[in-house]
This record gives sequence, C-alpha cells and structure tokens, in this order.
Amino acid sequence: MTRQTRQMRCIRPVRPTDTAEVAGSLGIGAWAAFAVVSLVVGGRGTPLSVDEDLLSWSVGHRPEVAVAAARGLTATGTGVVPYVLVVLAGIAVGRTARQRTVAAALGVACLALGQVVRHGVMELVARPRPPRQDWEAYASGWAFPSGHTTTSALTAGLLILAIVLRAPRGRTALCVVAGCWGMLVGLTRVYLGVHWFTDVLGGWLFAAGWLGMWLCAAARWLPARVRADMTTPPGGPPERPTPRQPPGDPRRPDSG
Repeated sequence: MTRQTRQMRCIRPVRPTDTAEVAGSLGIGAWAAFAVVSLVVGGRGTPLSVDEDLLSWSVGHRPEVAVAAARGLTATGTGVVPYVLVVLAGIAVGRTARQRTVAAALGVACLALGQVVRHGVMELVARPRPPRQDWEAYASGWAFPSGHTTTSALTAGLLILAIVLRAPRGRTALCVVAGCWGMLVGLTRVYLGVHWFTDVLGGWLFAAGWLGMWLCAAARWLPARVRADMTTPPGGPPERPTPRQPPGDPRRPDSG
C-alpha cells in the first residue's frame, strides 16, 4: 500500500451526527454544572468564601487607570457591540447573500433568546448583588448569572465558530483573542464590584450550555446543503490525491 493510498484512507469527513453528539455532550455537561452552581448560590443566604475573597481583593486593588480600563472593557459586553460582532460573524460564515443573512439571523437569535432565558433564571434565583458601596460601575437587577458575562461569552463562542470555519490563516491567534475578550469582560464585573465571582462562573456555564444546544440543533436540523456550504474551508474542499501507477502498467497506453 502506497503512502498516498494510506493518507486517502485516513481522510474521514466529519459527519453532522458527530458534531451534534459532541456539542450536545458538552452542552449537557455545562448545563449540569450550571444547575449545581445555581442550587448552591440560590440556597445560601450569604456569599461563598471565594466570592468574598475576590471582592475584597478587587476593592483593595483599584488604581484609577485600571478602573477606567475595566469600565471600558465591560462596556463592550452589552448593548449593540455584541450584536454587531455576531452579525459580522454570520456574514463571514456565509458564502452567498442568502447564507450570510441566515447565518447572521441565527446568531442574533441565539444571542437574543439566550438573554430571555437568562433573565428568567435571574428572576428564579433572585440573588442579591455585592454591597453597593463596593460598586465602581452601574448595575441593575439580580446578580446570577451575570448578564455581561453571558452576553460576551455567547458572542465570543459564535466568533470562534466563525473563525474556525472561515479563517484561512492565523485562526489560533484570533480564537485566543476572542476567547480572552469574553473571559476578561466577565472578570471586570468582579473587579468593578457589581457581581460575585460565582455570578460570572454561572454566566460562562450558561453560555457554554446554550451554545452547545444551538450547535447540536444546527448540526441535526439545518439542510445538508447549507451545512456543507458553510463548513467548506476557504478555497474549496481538499482534492483527493490520485495514486500513481508504476511504469509499464498494461492499463496505461505506451507513450513511446
């Protein structure tokens, strides 16, 4: 068996069912962890020790420059910025105008419906925020899960998905940037004193579970042609090598 033939046999396309199973498994795991955290923070009348320790550290380490930077970064985790980023991700994924519209609409729906569900969870858990005298930014509503954290994590996840599907080069660096942005927005909520750390952890877990559910549904129910067009790498699918025939093969006409 030639080397090229072995490489051909090793090539196995990723099936939609494989993607759905992986995404579904990750989503279920995230939801399970989120449920545990929700029960813990909802059943306690006082914050956890890790929450108090990190809030105390934040209050004691607040130079003006760091606070200004944290306010600027936290502002990108809500409002119009996440929706613009999600629309751009959808435009990057699609190949035609119709595909771009569908991808952008799905991304916006994922983000918007996630916010609706999160608000319901916040009302259900009804966890108070840290003491108001420790705040360095405006906040409203209940604490768990953190809204800025959930929004930025959902947006970062959709951006990473678009980068993996479409970026021909430098995708690792771009994914790291998107992931760090989503993580840092959540940490600024603790640093600015408007959320406990477990609120931020809950936002990350909620986003992971929500994205896993949506990716699983897309892999199972989107039309096959749409999935194929959106997941084909730039430049088209890789060409399968043709095995070379040895000289003197009787099936090959003599060129001499």
